[in-house]
Amino acid sequence: MMREFENACRKADLKVTHQRLEVYRELAQSVNHPSAEMLYTQLIKKLPTISLDTIYRALATFEKHHLITRVQTNKSQARYEAKMEQHHHAVCSICGTITDFTWDYFDEALVPEELNGWGIVNKKNAVLEGICKACSR
Repeated sequence: MMREFENACRKADLKVTHQRLEVYRELAQSVNHPSAEMLYTQLIKKLPTISLDTIYRALATFEKHHLITRVQTNKSQARYEAKMEQHHHAVCSICGTITDFTWDYFDEALVPEELNGWGIVNKKNAVLEGICKACSR
């Protein structure tokens, strides 16, 4: 995965810096769709000189070049992931946990008729919001 990331950076004319590599590595290893602040908490242990601003800029650059995805949530804090395969998210409105899932029926469904003249749909994502099992106890 890191080699693919480095190649994608070079294709996009992005410098492959140590800090960018570490931000991406931490994001790629994460399963909890971290925010920039969450990444900072983890990365400051390894890279004591890294700043939160550097992480924000790296994430914005990665997103701009389609190397990562911003996960839609009902909170204002952006969350990110490096997993680029087609999937969807269930978001707990209490604890903020984000769970990945696949939904073949949704992926294969035709776009609603009222969008036929709208243009070209490049991607379909479902975000389900609710309360996870842990919070509903």
